[in-house]
Amino acid sequence: MASRVQDGYHDNQGLNTQSTQTPKVPNSKSDNMGKTLRLPGASRRVSAWSDDLEELDERSRASPRRHLFGKRTVSVPHQLSERCDVWSSGSDRSGVRALSDTDDRSIDESGSGLSPVLLRGIFEMEKRSCDVSLTCSQLLWNPIQPESPVSTSLTRQQKEEFIDLRDIFSVKLKRRRSAGQTKGGTLLGITIFLCIRKGRKLKDRSVHLHNQSEDYCDIWFKQLKEILNGFPNRPKSLKIIINPHSHKGEASKLYYEHVAPLFKLADIQTDVTETTYAGHALALLRECELQEYDGIVCVGGDGSASEVAHGLLLRAQIDAGKNTNTIFTPVRASLPLGIIPAGSTNVLAYSLHGTKHAGTAALHIIMGNIQPVDTCTFSSNNKLLRFGFSAMVGFGGRTLALAEKHRWMPSSQRREFAFLKTLANLKPETCELTFLPIENEEVKYRSAQKKNRGKAAHSASKDPWQHLQGQLLNASFMAIPCLCSMAPRGLAPNTRLNDGTMALIIARNTSRQEFVKHLKRFATVKNPFSFPFVETFLVEEVKVSIKHNGRNTAEGICPWNIDGDLLEVSSDIHVRLHPELINIYGTNVEELDGFNAKCSCL
Repeated sequence: MASRVQDGYHDNQGLNTQSTQTPKVPNSKSDNMGKTLRLPGASRRVSAWSDDLEELDERSRASPRRHLFGKRTVSVPHQLSERCDVWSSGSDRSGVRALSDTDDRSIDESGSGLSPVLLRGIFEMEKRSCDVSLTCSQLLWNPIQPESPVSTSLTRQQKEEFIDLRDIFSVKLKRRRSAGQTKGGTLLGITIFLCIRKGRKLKDRSVHLHNQSEDYCDIWFKQLKEILNGFPNRPKSLKIIINPHSHKGEASKLYYEHVAPLFKLADIQTDVTETTYAGHALALLRECELQEYDGIVCVGGDGSASEVAHGLLLRAQIDAGKNTNTIFTPVRASLPLGIIPAGSTNVLAYSLHGTKHAGTAALHIIMGNIQPVDTCTFSSNNKLLRFGFSAMVGFGGRTLALAEKHRWMPSSQRREFAFLKTLANLKPETCELTFLPIENEEVKYRSAQKKNRGKAAHSASKDPWQHLQGQLLNASFMAIPCLCSMAPRGLAPNTRLNDGTMALIIARNTSRQEFVKHLKRFATVKNPFSFPFVETFLVEEVKVSIKHNGRNTAEGICPWNIDGDLLEVSSDIHVRLHPELINIYGTNVEELDGFNAKCSCL
């Protein structure tokens, strides 16, 4: 291939421009680069991606390698930390953006730029020959204008484009293969797969760098792969737990069609198990060799996700030697949890991703976007019953209990039937609540105050606990905002994923008409807590005692809705908040879409 050395390539790092053997991509107009190859059987040829370095090694052994960079050998550094001080995975996903030559993020040819150039060369991109530079943080390219008789210098009026390397999740070698061919093929270049943000959704897209030189692509491919391997929190091996009954019985199809291809593209090894009975995920996590994985992924609804989270946290307590039959301080889960939404309401997924889009959830996992999340423990008689993120007792618990008795119905019809029938038979519960409120609400989101909050509460009063009793239609305990399509602002709008607060929302006995108005407001922008029968508190602990009016134990069982999972108990419940007890793949929804509005209802 003819060499074409353009102006402005002085002090080039990574490629010796003085060599006449430097591989260059010919101009698409002059050399017909990028056109369809007219070869026998070309109509049956397909493009394929490969990241198998053995193919490159086999080709190298078959024919001695000629250094295409003159006397200077370009090698891939073993420790990129020698060149780049900090790797950051980031949660802000950006696409390809345009920069002018005067922008401060452009690379200075004199070597005074912000980032050192690791590699530089010529690739064809979108049928244009481009000057491509790779730094420790970005991939930049600028179209090369063909020389004209009038001007002998490059025209630099084109805008420079770039990709942040933190947005790349996979690099593949692109080859043209015949139908049925699985290895080898004609090398076309390198394909880069990146994650971009569109509103609250994350999408994957690709950028192609065309060059048919094996040696040339080998160096760029290895360098890009080493950079990707340097990003933290990106999993290499995942345990997948699928509830096949979720998503109208199509959870497995959802995973294999929309999630598994992305995991394969990102070179993530997966071990898939489909649950066959209630509690299967919990039993699996008790015996699973967790050290073999970088994360656990649940494909299912809120109940399935809650069971997996409970199993992860319970396994952490067992490994730490904690006695769960007493009041104890739990340890954090050893592995992050990923949630692929495949349920009815998907409250956990909405709170972490802002959407129930399965591809978005998968890309959060691939990119290693980890969010610490506050978690609650639910205990009875000092014995741990459950780890969870939110719970309801009263109307919310009885609605779920009725829906579970009619699981033969379609999910949407079952929910609607249970809601209407429970509302028709609306009746209060006689409850006594004892809770520990958070005193200083103005600084409740500051992590510096989070550590001293307990001391400040105890010093302000000899008895910081508050007591409340009476007839309640519903009581909610929420450590997360609980966003969903039916409550876009959340069931607890002023609670965050990891602010160290738990929302206690109480609806006292009132008429059915007023209670319905209260419920309807969750789907609107109106304040659902402005009714006189609704009280809200930000708390750390709650003790719940439900009076059964002399009924026997069988009739006195009270249903609790814990993250969409039914828990029936007949004794008092102690709810405690534990800040940042588990890491979950996702992001802060407010940071994702720049949502700055705050609710004054709590």
